[in-house]
Amino acid sequence: MENFPVINLEKMNGEERVATMEKIKDACENWGFFELVNHGISHELLDTVERKTKEHYKKCMEQRFKEVVANRALEGVQTEINDMDWESTFHVRHLPESNISQIPDLDDEYRKTIKEFAEKLEKLAEELLDLLCENLGLEKGYLKKAFYGSRGPTFGTKVSNYPPCPKPDLIKGLRAHTDAGGIILLLQDDKVSGLQLLKDGQWIGVPPMRHSIVINLGDQIEVITNGKYKSVEHRVIAQSNGTRMSIASFYNPGSDAVIYPAPALLEEEKQVYPKFVFEDYMKLYAGLKFQPKEPRFEAMKAVETTTVI
Repeated sequence: MENFPVINLEKMNGEERVATMEKIKDACENWGFFELVNHGISHELLDTVERKTKEHYKKCMEQRFKEVVANRALEGVQTEINDMDWESTFHVRHLPESNISQIPDLDDEYRKTIKEFAEKLEKLAEELLDLLCENLGLEKGYLKKAFYGSRGPTFGTKVSNYPPCPKPDLIKGLRAHTDAGGIILLLQDDKVSGLQLLKDGQWIGVPPMRHSIVINLGDQIEVITNGKYKSVEHRVIAQSNGTRMSIASFYNPGSDAVIYPAPALLEEEKQVYPKFVFEDYMKLYAGLKFQPKEPRFEAMKAVETTTVI
């Protein structure tokens, strides 16, 4: 197996900047994923996020998950289950406005920790978008502006736990999909693995690494780069031992942002991807998340021909 790309962001400030930018470019073009170390978010904060998330799952989510599973009567199942995921989740919205105060069962320290973590991730996402712009030859800030809409980007976090599964061969932790949005920043469990991406027709594990942030690109980056960078299919394999923690934060376009290939990238190639309003894409994605992305792009092309955006 080729080495999974690990990017040391500290090297952006020294003589290894050019080589590091090249590694990011290669990761975006050939993997759709990379792992960041020395990203500027303190280990202390990451440890607190992990501790509070695991405490919250034990106290508030674990029993609820067991009840849901009991209702599905999985004991006698012999064939693969394709209509549910072996995960326990809750979602927090940060931008355009936060809903964290409305989420039940979070203690004050956990709320404060999530908020602080989200602020750091938002800055990191914008920093990464500018590095992508630089590699693509786009002006600094282009991607952030493309995502902006009338109220700024949409930014939210999905907090997941994947409990031990009695039938990991028959059910996925999370079924295979590409992410609909922009750039995704993941803090994953450093002990229990399970995340895999599809590369050259093979499923490859994303290695758990303490204090790293895993980055992957969503469908909107594929559209804006006219396919130069692609969103990549990934899944979570259920495990029979250990609960895997996953905290994925999605830096996405604003709901009314108009998404289309960057004109600067079309000078030497023809436009392959459609122009659409992000919210319209999300409505389509909601029903087709676990299906291939290409028909979604085709459906948006059909909408584009009948609508003036």
